[in-house]
Amino acid sequence: MNTSDKAVLVFLDGVVKRFGDGPAALDEVSGSVRGGEITGLVGPDGAGKTTLIRLLTGLMQPDKGRITVLGYDAQTEAPAIQAAIGYMPQRFGLYEDLSVQENLDLYADMRGLPRQERPAVFEELLTFTDLKRFTGRLAGKLSGGMKQKLGLACALIRKPRLLLLDEPGVGVDPISRRELWKMVENLTAEGIGVVWSTAYLDEAEACDNVLLMNAGKLLYAGTPSGLTDRVEGRVRRLTGIEGSRRRLLAHLLDEDKVVDGVIQGEAIRLVLAEKDDVASIAKSAGADVDRLVPASPRFEDAFVDMLGGGPGGRSELAEAQTARAAGYGRPVIEARGLTKRFGDFTAADRITFDIPRGQIFGLLGPNGAGKSTTFKMLCGLLKPTEGEGRVAGFDLRRDAAEARNRLGYMAQKFSLYGDLSVGQNLDFFAGVYGLSRARRRERIDLMLDIFDLKRQAAMSAKDLPLGLKQRLALAAAVMHEPEALFLDEPTSGVDPITRREFWTHINGLVEKGVTVLVTTHFMDEAEYCDRISLIYRGKSIALGSPDELKAKVATTDRPDPTMEDAFIALIEASEREVAA
Repeated sequence: MNTSDKAVLVFLDGVVKRFGDGPAALDEVSGSVRGGEITGLVGPDGAGKTTLIRLLTGLMQPDKGRITVLGYDAQTEAPAIQAAIGYMPQRFGLYEDLSVQENLDLYADMRGLPRQERPAVFEELLTFTDLKRFTGRLAGKLSGGMKQKLGLACALIRKPRLLLLDEPGVGVDPISRRELWKMVENLTAEGIGVVWSTAYLDEAEACDNVLLMNAGKLLYAGTPSGLTDRVEGRVRRLTGIEGSRRRLLAHLLDEDKVVDGVIQGEAIRLVLAEKDDVASIAKSAGADVDRLVPASPRFEDAFVDMLGGGPGGRSELAEAQTARAAGYGRPVIEARGLTKRFGDFTAADRITFDIPRGQIFGLLGPNGAGKSTTFKMLCGLLKPTEGEGRVAGFDLRRDAAEARNRLGYMAQKFSLYGDLSVGQNLDFFAGVYGLSRARRRERIDLMLDIFDLKRQAAMSAKDLPLGLKQRLALAAAVMHEPEALFLDEPTSGVDPITRREFWTHINGLVEKGVTVLVTTHFMDEAEYCDRISLIYRGKSIALGSPDELKAKVATTDRPDPTMEDAFIALIEASEREVAA
């Protein structure tokens, strides 16, 4: 079926929505959604995605413009829309103290599913989502991926013509995300139209069409390839790098002819301003032209290009950091047989690795694999059952206070004090880390300046946009110039420019000798690490550099696997070993 033959299920014309006196949450948004397709509603937190989805459900009304859903007017026929669509909200909207089956029963009651039809519908949904084995488990005890599958099942209790999914992939590991995609693709094969909201730009590439938004404005509507074509021929990988690739990246990002750049394993990925800039950039990098090999453009490359490029390579934070000698002594972070049991359940089983000064080490793994448990043991938030963890030479059991004073911690969810102002949060953490009054004032002023938070200094932290919250969280974590920095999914949901800015600071700090432990579900961020431990079912099943892990799964059919390919293939290999 051609796109032109597919029915338009949603029509948006000049939609405007405001909350208060600030900028419009949606500003003249127009577009459409067709049946039998996945339409990606793409953009960072604060782009307007959730507002638009709630308008499509009829839960809110636009201030201006027209919305029709399945032929119904969203302003005057909202009940008819709500009876005909499936909707999975951004936050887990199910009842955590009810079992999987009880949630299905409840949604069947709410959607008026006749009792005689329920056994067949439940059987189909439980098979479809692979939740048959877990019908008696409380929803609150499910992993992140399983929760999303249950949410999807409940949204499909009465099979809709239109399914609205608000960020179903947030906080979900690559395996669960891939399973969700397969499920949704099967639905579109039946003619169902799907709106998949996401801040993950790699997910946008898998959609049939995208509505790309930023700060309430629609930047692009069309196929993903229609956007990536704008950077075709301008994306290159710089290989064979001698010396520090992070230092070289910082240098190249300050070149006018470089739009964007990131670490990619042992290489550097660059987006050039013009196709014919290759020779000039090779000269600036001190490399032969043939080491700048062409690379396939990604959706994120085009988005950053559309936004005017990344933030450059300079980090004022790193420039203000006291340099630490690299040395060849004891590693800064050490895990020796770290084990954590909760009753009969072993969450982490004899995890062992060490991290030298001035390296980035990544902990990867599916939801519930044990990486967060390992992470929390190493930053002193969780006491191990067995084994030993050290930071800067201090044992986390015997010398916990000394160890914590030498590390900075940035939590997965914003963990600062929402009712305190930006300035008060920084002052509090400076006190916690024992900075003298004069040093405290100096560091607070520096953080406000570096992270561009001076105008928000008196604002309550809870009222900040997500990008500024992340800046504040990083500022609080580095107030005392820690030797080790612990980052738990630090860039989830933020826009690509803020992510670039964040990693520019981290790369700069690492060049000054700071040691970083990071968890992430972004596989491109895993490429920024020097080494990675892949944790599954409480055990470390692979340890090595990103390129080493990718090489382990390379085949003649897949000679150049992605980090996501490696993640999934290594876990599947571990499953086969256990089964054997």
